[in-house]
Amino acid sequence: MGRDFFLKTNRIGFSKWVQSDLELAKLLWGNPEVTRYICAGGVFSTDDIVDRMKLEILNESLYQVQYWPIFELTTNDFIGCCGLRPYKTNEYEIGFHLRPEFWGQGYAAEAANAVIEYAFAVLKAKKLFAGHNPDNYKSRQLLNKLGFVYTGDEFYEPTGLYHPSYELKNYMSHT
Repeated sequence: MGRDFFLKTNRIGFSKWVQSDLELAKLLWGNPEVTRYICAGGVFSTDDIVDRMKLEILNESLYQVQYWPIFELTTNDFIGCCGLRPYKTNEYEIGFHLRPEFWGQGYAAEAANAVIEYAFAVLKAKKLFAGHNPDNYKSRQLLNKLGFVYTGDEFYEPTGLYHPSYELKNYMSHT
């Protein structure tokens, strides 16, 4: 595939969404198993997928963050995405969407740990925010494992539900 990776873990390479990635975006956000907890209808239309990819590209150009596409280093298989989006001043929201064939293999935790370190060490974020659909128990388990602390439920417009919300503070930050 010949992608450039700006960040790597033992198994994962982080790339950046580009206009020519629409087929990858469709593989991920076109899968109802991936999107069932992300939007009210549970399914993204082709227009939704295109808009989502455009938003990720825009976030990269404006804020130098996105839910970056991630790949298995040994096979170059497309795993999904994991990354950041702007949340508040010097705070980011972390998120991850993985293709079902990569669930339950530790990829989400490995990717999220790399993104957390990147947010705190490179971007000097004060804290990270995370939320999940109330029915997504696996996301709750992972956020707890990563050290996120529950802060309450917040309304999330795309699903029309109140999502459990969490934060992780950068203890290296002096503010």
